Amino acid sequence: MLENRTTYPKKKTQMYQTLQELPKKYKVMALVRMEKVRATQLLPLRKKLQGKVEIVSIKDKVAQRAIEKLDMEGVGKMKEMLTGQCLFMFTNMSPFELNIFLSKNKILLSARGGDIASIDVIVQPKNTGIAPGPMLTEFKENKIPTKIDQGTIWILKETTPVKKGDAISAKLAALLGKLDIKPIEAGIVLNAALSDGIIFSETQLAVDVEKIKMQLVQANQQATSLSIEIAYITPDNAQHLISKAAQSARSLSIESGFLTDETNEQILQKAHTQAQNVSSKLPAETTTDDAPVEKVDAEKADAPAEKPDAEPKADAPADKPDAE
Repeated sequence: MLENRTTYPKKKTQMYQTLQELPKKYKVMALVRMEKVRATQLLPLRKKLQGKVEIVSIKDKVAQRAIEKLDMEGVGKMKEMLTGQCLFMFTNMSPFELNIFLSKNKILLSARGGDIASIDVIVQPKNTGIAPGPMLTEFKENKIPTKIDQGTIWILKETTPVKKGDAISAKLAALLGKLDIKPIEAGIVLNAALSDGIIFSETQLAVDVEKIKMQLVQANQQATSLSIEIAYITPDNAQHLISKAAQSARSLSIESGFLTDETNEQILQKAHTQAQNVSSKLPAETTTDDAPVEKVDAEKADAPAEKPDAEPKADAPADKPDAE
């Protein structure tokens, strides 16, 4: 019977029209949920988002009717996620930017019995300013060591009565409230976001920005090292490659003994050093015998030349034979 209605309350009609218009005005449509956020805490968040994000709270059936009329890629999958009271956000921020923005604007609230701790609850040693009495029992029950000094309860050492993900008992919640410790994180969480026809889920939007920055820096360093290794010139490595090439050319010039204005001095120094090394390795007698040899040669030069042995006298002519 309700399906055949032709008229609707004015408020629902306005919501319907709003949900028809905003997706055409903004690039991103996000479906969000509120975790531990109370109405009084939503107002400050709206002020922070003012000018960047428009928030629309609407019943699921009205939202489904409005969405199914939209001519947008991927909007059908968004319709399947609508249950109960829906909270939409419309923005020109990217889904990831929006998710980071919302994560940074979460607040911490006091705990109630049965709440799940959003963080490790750490109680620091300090003067609580609480007068001794029944409160001592509460500290003892929650295993927080104390002492009484100057009429107040002092916490003796750092204690972690509950860790992230654990349930907080009613007694511990009351004690944490008195110590002004707020362990419950509250804020708006993105369930899904539609951008350019693509649906991004909550897990896909949970980006570790610092980890990604580190990965990008590492990738850049590896790419730069590879480009230098293969001599692929880019604006980032050109100066380094030119310096490396100049150094290689200089080394080759020195190694081969090819004289240039830049390497003359080094090549001559190298040659001089090599000559000294060769000289130091020659046998000692090679250098010490030079002088005596010269002396002997001199002495030979000064000595009178020996007369050659007298030639044997020619045999006296044979006696003429007696004349017959």
